[in-house]
Order: sequence, then C-alpha cells, then structure tokens
Amino acid sequence: MNQGFALPAPAQPGQLPGNLRGNPHLGQWLRITPEGKVMVSPGKVEIGQGILTALAQIVAEELEVGLNQITMVAANTGFSPNESVTSGSLSVQDSGRALQQVCAEVRAIYLAKAATHLGEPVASLQICNGLISGPSGAQTSYWDLADDALLDTDATGRVPPKPNTVYRKVGTSARRLDLPDKIFGKTRFIHDMELPGMLHGRMLRPNAPGATLLSLDDAAALACNGVISVVRDGSLLAIVATGNDEAEHAAAKLSAGAVWSQPNESLPDEQDFASWLRSEPADTSVTASPPSPASSSRTIKAQYAKPFLAHASIAPSCALAVYDGAILKVWSHSQGIFNLRSDLALAFAMEPEKIIVQHVEGAGCYGHNPADDVAFDAAWLARHTPGRPVRVQWSRADELAWAPFGPAMAIDLEADLDAAGTITGWRHSIWSNGHTSRPGRGSSPALLGAWHLATPFERSPAINPPLAGGGGAERNAIPGYEFPNWQVTSHRILNMPLRTSALRSLGAMANIFAVETFIDDLARAANTDPVEWRLRYLHDERARAVIALALEKSGWPQQNLIEGKGAGFAYARYKNSGAYCAVVAEIDAAEQIYARRLTIAVDVGLAINPDGVRNQIEGGAIQATSWALKEAVRFDRTRVTSTDWESYPILRFSEVPKISVHIVPSDHPPLGAGECSIGPVVAAIGNAVFDALHIRIRQLPITAERIMSELAQQP
Repeated sequence: MNQGFALPAPAQPGQLPGNLRGNPHLGQWLRITPEGKVMVSPGKVEIGQGILTALAQIVAEELEVGLNQITMVAANTGFSPNESVTSGSLSVQDSGRALQQVCAEVRAIYLAKAATHLGEPVASLQICNGLISGPSGAQTSYWDLADDALLDTDATGRVPPKPNTVYRKVGTSARRLDLPDKIFGKTRFIHDMELPGMLHGRMLRPNAPGATLLSLDDAAALACNGVISVVRDGSLLAIVATGNDEAEHAAAKLSAGAVWSQPNESLPDEQDFASWLRSEPADTSVTASPPSPASSSRTIKAQYAKPFLAHASIAPSCALAVYDGAILKVWSHSQGIFNLRSDLALAFAMEPEKIIVQHVEGAGCYGHNPADDVAFDAAWLARHTPGRPVRVQWSRADELAWAPFGPAMAIDLEADLDAAGTITGWRHSIWSNGHTSRPGRGSSPALLGAWHLATPFERSPAINPPLAGGGGAERNAIPGYEFPNWQVTSHRILNMPLRTSALRSLGAMANIFAVETFIDDLARAANTDPVEWRLRYLHDERARAVIALALEKSGWPQQNLIEGKGAGFAYARYKNSGAYCAVVAEIDAAEQIYARRLTIAVDVGLAINPDGVRNQIEGGAIQATSWALKEAVRFDRTRVTSTDWESYPILRFSEVPKISVHIVPSDHPPLGAGECSIGPVVAAIGNAVFDALHIRIRQLPITAERIMSELAQQP
C-alpha cells in the first residue's frame, strides 16, 4: 500500500513549511474557477524535469481532484509566489511542501463553506473529484462555491494535511503534463513563440573576452533588406530586422564592418589549467571534524582534475521582450525569473514592478546557462524599438563561447592509514572558481550584455553557496563516510578569465569522482573488496540498502574475464543530505571508451511520481556519461575555441548506455532526483575503466588520448 507523502509536520502550530514562509498568501498559489478548474501557479519552473507534474499530483491528492481538473500556470513575476531559483533538486521539498499546506488550508476553507451551504457538519463531508457530498445526499462542489475572495488570506499553518495512509495519487506514476504538446509539435518552447509585429535581433559579440569595439561601419548592414536599425552602446552591438533570415544576413555584414581591439592573452594554459588554479589568488576556507587521537603508518595521496564544462543545450538560448514606454515584459526560460527581474531593473534603472518576466519552457539546462543573458539582450533591444516585440536567439557559437561554464576544478586527496589499512585521517583540498554568479544576488547585474556597455557594470567573481545549503566547490567534499578525522580545504579562485557559474550538481560531480575512485584505490591497497571497504565506514541503513539493491540488480561482483570490458561501482548521498544513489557501470574499452550498461539504485524518499524519478535519474546518468567520456571546453590563450559540436562533442544517441533505475520504496520525506546520479555515474565509469585496463585516469574526460598518455608514462 502507498505510504503517502510523509513530510515532516511543522515544529509548532502556525509555522509555515517550505517556500510558503516567504509567500503566505493562499490566492497567490492557486485559485478555483467556476468552470471546474484548479489553477495552480507555483514559482518553480519547468525545465524538463517534470516538476509541474509532481506538484500537480500533490495538489490533486490534497484537494481530492483529478489531474485533468488541474491547470499548471507557468510562473510569472506579476502574480506567482517568489520561489527564487529552480535549482539544487529542492523543488519538491520547498515548493511541494508549500503547496501541500496551501491545499490543506484551501480544502478546509471550502469544506467550511460547503458545510454552511449544505447544512451538514464539516466532519461528515466527503470530496471526490471536487464534488462535495454530505450524508444526506446533498451535494455541492468547489466549482459551485468558487470565490477568489475565499483565498484572499494568508496561510495559518494550523490546518494539518491529510494523513499519509489515505494517499492514492502521490507515489504513483502519472503521465507528464508537458509532454503531449512536445510530442505533437505544439507551440510550447520559447523558440517557437511568435508575437504580432515581432522583430528579430542578432547580437554581435567581441572577438574575445576583454576585447572592445574600436570602430564600426554599419552602412552595408543598414542597406540590407528588412533592417530596422543597428543598435550600439559601447561594445554592445546588435542588428534588428523584420525577419530571422534578414537579421542573420545583416549581422554578417555588420560583423565585417566591426573593428575590435586585439585580445589579451589572459586565459590559462588549457593543457595545465590545474596548475593555474593552484597558483591563483584564492579565498580559502577550512571545514574539519573535531580532532581525535590517531596514529598512522603511511599516507596515500592522489590528484584529480575536471575541465570547464559547457551547458551545451541542444537549442541555443532565446528570449522575447516588448516595451510600451512604461512596462517592460520579457518572456524567458530562466530558472530564476524573479532574480532576472531584479537584475534587469538594475541594468535599466527601472522599478522592478515595471518589469514582468513570464516563464516559457526552453531546451533545459540544469544550471545557469545564457537564458538570463539573452533576456537582457531582448529587453535592451525592445527598449530601443518601443511598441514592437523583439525576439533574440543566440547562435550556437555564442552559446558555447559566451555562456557561463561549470568551473574547472583541481582536487588533492590524502588518506592516513594504520598498519591494518584502516583510515585514521582524511584531507580533501579543492581549487576552483566559485560555482554561482546567477542574477539577483548582488548590487551589480550578472548579465553579459551589461558588462559590454559604454559605461559597463562591474563583473563580480563567482561565489560558492553556503555550505549549510550544500555548498558549491565543496559540495560532497565533506566525507559521506564515517572517518575519525577529516579536513576539507576549499580555495575559491578570485581571478575569473572564463565566466563560471552553476552547472548541474555544482562541485559534487568532481568531488564524488575523486573520492569514489580514490576509495577504490585505497581498498585495493588494503587488499579488500571496494564495496566491503565502503560498508566498513558506512552505517546509515538507507545508504546500505541502496548499495545492496544496486549490487543485486547488476549481478555484482562481475569477474573481468573478457579483455577490454570492465565494471565499476560508486556511491554517494547528494549534498550528504539529499537522495542516495549507488551505481554499477559496465564499459567496453576499444578505440574509445563506451559505457555499455548502468545499473542505478536510488532512495529519494517518497517518490511523488516514480516514472518522473526514473526520467530524472536516467537524464542525469546520460549527461554524466557525456561529461565522463567526452566534454571539455577548449581554449587558447585568448578565446574559447570549442564553438561547435565538432570541437565540443557531446554523447550521441547511439552512445547512450542501457540504463536500469531501481527505486528503494520509502515513506521518508521526498528528496530531489535531478542531480543525485551525476557524481556516482562518473565515478563508476572511472572505476570500470580501471577494471578493464588497470590504468587510473584522474583527469576528466576519460578519453583514448588520455589513456595513451598515461600508458606512455608508465615504466
């Protein structure tokens, strides 16, 4: 039987859960219409992770209505609750808990209204698909009683949600609400939007970071058919035309007439970026366990590295905007529409209330891609063409060269062992740029175009989120194993020649890759099975259950009897507080490394939509496989050079491994699924490569060239 949505109860009556604390007004979250619909507008946004479906299930469960009676309204800064950024695998915890409480209170309000209307006690009423019935047979419904004034009040936190033992919708697989439009080619993505009288803008970027526009001959561009204007402010340059093709053609002409300053050789040496990270000025922080007496007979050390990574969304970023002289409206696939509004207000010296940002789905990114930057571009051009909507879509080259990157990282690990091979000390050191420079968090707009103006805004270095919220570079660096002594040192690099910000899992992927491959080496040094070695330091029963399930479903241990094939294992709990994930990877090592099969076990607490959880785990595993084997931003001393799919390859459909996802049944509070598989998949692939070739690759991606280089260095 379904155990229900077991969220922790408020600590005391009146305490509001999740994001309801900052947005207590009930009518801001949902309204009920006489036409038979529950209109729900959370502040979290759909980026392909299926969150609106999961939230709809929570609403359906608590209000006792059908999913077909719910309309999920895309977030809008004009009326939705401000739930900040959709990130960190936190939407169910923060938004789901809020909506659960909202719906409990809405249900109580409507039951009280129905009791008065029917002349029946509240306790005697029942609800089915929005129909409210009394023991006498009298009936009414949410729709008959619909009145926005009923929800013009704040949540109290005193109405308990339904007991979890009676849940029927939460915990069962539901069809994704967003997929039918996408499958049948209906307009749902921002790239397909068309507005009456819409113009098309194309941005022209500098020839390298730090370069400035010295002169411009725009005569040829202005002479092109359909051109409305050339817009310039300092080194920020664009063409506006009546059509997409016209804008592309004129942009090429405009580019030929632009003279840029010579770029400085400000970028690090791509072949030795780890040394560059270790040599740069840094803001250093140390986190450590309380000291305890320990003795050791030897110390084992290893170094690891991860390159800069691009978001590499299949569709380049896009935005639309229109300005009527007073109100600026922007359509964006940003993950943080309220934060975007704040930075647009700073950039254009406008009151935030004069800016409306409407979320529209994009290609998905799981991090800070150029969605916010292109929104600035569209808004900037719309302010130069009042009354006409302007659509801007970045080029593939700009998307891969100018978007924020996931930071490169260098990691040192040291383990002290006693004579029996038991760990007595653990040290984890990280060098990395900060992992977030999202908009809305500083006194200066974190938007690319704002830095190219004649009077540019200051560009601040990326920061790391607080460790209490999971951290950035140090995410998953604090041991998830029970070591007697440990220390984590994080060096946040202050110089940022390549722009960095949040990318799926932040620092967790690199840290888990380092830790889980290092642990395999430690187990081997102790002549111990790597899984048994982990279990020695892991007493969390949920962790052990996830590991056991992954081993059972994969048939571990697998004897490597066939040359060129290998299997590897890895485990982590995301952020040490989120979902548990264990992975067995099976690979083929031929001319290239191919991930053949991934067996994944997860504990995400109660899975609101099990099918959605599998979708998220599979998507994370595919992206992790691409990071492990293919992806790295390429650059010379002046500019990024990986500006197309040839120079920045991603995993092809033909290379996707067979993936099986197994969910541990749980009635614990729900945990996010979007990022937990990333680190364990990369680490398991790394361990499988060692199993197949007996070569340890400690710098990502794991390519044939890197393997050959490692072989050449062996005696």
